[in-house]
Amino acid sequence: MKLDKLETHDRLLQFSKQADYISQGCQDCINNRPHQFTMPFYIFAHQRTIGMDERKSAYEFDLISSSIDPSYVRQFTSFDQVPTAKLLWSPRLSKPTPQQNSMLFKAYPGSDNIKVIWMLPDQELWGQYEKGLMLQSPIVVESIAKFKKDFASMSLPEEDDLPDDRVNEIYASIARDYGNHKFEMI
Repeated sequence: MKLDKLETHDRLLQFSKQADYISQGCQDCINNRPHQFTMPFYIFAHQRTIGMDERKSAYEFDLISSSIDPSYVRQFTSFDQVPTAKLLWSPRLSKPTPQQNSMLFKAYPGSDNIKVIWMLPDQELWGQYEKGLMLQSPIVVESIAKFKKDFASMSLPEEDDLPDDRVNEIYASIARDYGNHKFEMI
């Protein structure tokens, strides 16, 4: 098999950027978490499809912004460049159910520690992460193996997780704070 070195290099660079994107997603989630999250918490990232109406809005916003603001740099020169999916990042106090196309981390406030719980790509891509391939990743391979063979243990809470009643109290506190927040119309 003959490889195109430029194409392979471009794919490797794109893959390398994903690590930066994951780090930034985790950091943003830590920085923007509710102030009540003072204990270890999960960071759940999962992909969701962007509807046609959202894609159209993003394209139109990009086009209008470039017309109004001369310093604005367009993101999409054609509608085909608008993403069809996005990665949602959310802080959680309890462990979500494992699912394909998701990542789960655990953050420990007051430290720089972030534990990788799982990284599960879409099932169609599982073979690309095996040993000896460009995208090989021991974390992904281990996550896939657990997902296939020991799904039940992946779903279990960890030792330092809060009990459900405490989690519910914290979420109720967040809801009260949000409900007491006054919004003014401009």
